Amino acid sequence: MSPKDVPSAGPRTRRDRCPGALRPWPADDGLLVRLRLAGGRLPARALRDVAAVAAEFGDGRIHVTGRANLQLRALPGRDGRLTPAALRAVEGTGLLPSPAHDLVRNIMASPRVGGTGGPGRAGGRGDLRPLAAELDRLLCADPRRAELPGRFLFVLDDGRGDLLERSCDLGVVALDARVAQLRVGDGWGPVVPFDEAPAALVGLADEFLARRGEGPTAAWHVAELPTPLTDPVAPDPRLPTPAPPLPYGPLPGGGRHVPVPDEGLDRAAAEALAEEAIAAGHGEHDDLVVTPWRGVLVPGGPQ
Repeated sequence: MSPKDVPSAGPRTRRDRCPGALRPWPADDGLLVRLRLAGGRLPARALRDVAAVAAEFGDGRIHVTGRANLQLRALPGRDGRLTPAALRAVEGTGLLPSPAHDLVRNIMASPRVGGTGGPGRAGGRGDLRPLAAELDRLLCADPRRAELPGRFLFVLDDGRGDLLERSCDLGVVALDARVAQLRVGDGWGPVVPFDEAPAALVGLADEFLARRGEGPTAAWHVAELPTPLTDPVAPDPRLPTPAPPLPYGPLPGGGRHVPVPDEGLDRAAAEALAEEAIAAGHGEHDDLVVTPWRGVLVPGGPQ
């Protein structure tokens, strides 16, 4: 959102107002909807569908956020809700798997495939896609977790260090192909196997919910709790050094990182990216990836 769309910061006297599909933000040009993507993953078909929604109901463009999510602007509605037709179209994209958890599916991940697989995407220590997908599933599996604040953020770094300096509430950093160290607010948690990380993260999220308090003054972030969420742990010596953002342009071995302009992608540009992903030979369900640097990673080469 632009500054004019967001109320100025001040003493905490209200619940967070991060927009979603069922809780749009009333901007000057109409309702603003945010579509959350687990780890930025975006099927080519879904990108086409979102472009169609933007063209029919909104300003004709798909906007991206610094948390690797999508936004649609100028949508119709009243009393803070989309019109039924617009909401059905948004739901038809498949990007709203659990309406109750719409606001809390905030999962940012290193956008490239980790390990040695995926030409143009190597360099990380492990593949975070299964971890992000399982974390998303667990978040949506418990009605209580829908009460997490809309600003509560999970950040998953595959060990290349590209998201190491991103602030988070909870997260992981891969240490090798098997284990990762948990991030807990501004500090560190224990080292856990990859396959145990999603359950560890939602367990900590549950503990945050139990401690955050009630009403509009309740904590939004782990760092706001009066006592640490978990016993502090020293950073593991295997942690990577921070890495720069993924550069725009062609990637070694195939694929490319495409910047999204401030005005967003129009339908033609979105269709072209979807076609490019499909032409890579993986079908309409192959994922593009919206990156934390306001870009789209388009696959290329064998996977």
